[in-house]
Amino acid sequence: MAISKIKLLGIFVAASASAAGAIGVAHSMGTRDAERPATQSSKTPAEQAFPDAPHGVDPMVTGPASASLEERQSAARCADAVWPNIPLDCYPRR
Repeated sequence: MAISKIKLLGIFVAASASAAGAIGVAHSMGTRDAERPATQSSKTPAEQAFPDAPHGVDPMVTGPASASLEERQSAARCADAVWPNIPLDCYPRR
């Protein structure tokens, strides 16, 4: 017995709706921590020093760096630091 095109279309629509619902739930669960404000105790020293950074802070300098910054980074062993434990001296000063 062959499945009619209408039944096949119904099965396809139901499967698509289920998949879309599952994706929505997974996305919602994945963004829950990003929406929750971090408490002061859970913030790294860099996050506390740069509270106005909307998406956190990044110690990567993308432009020219002064000699004093390079000296501070070398003394703080920034090249060996592991995220999120980056010494505050690795970040440029304001």
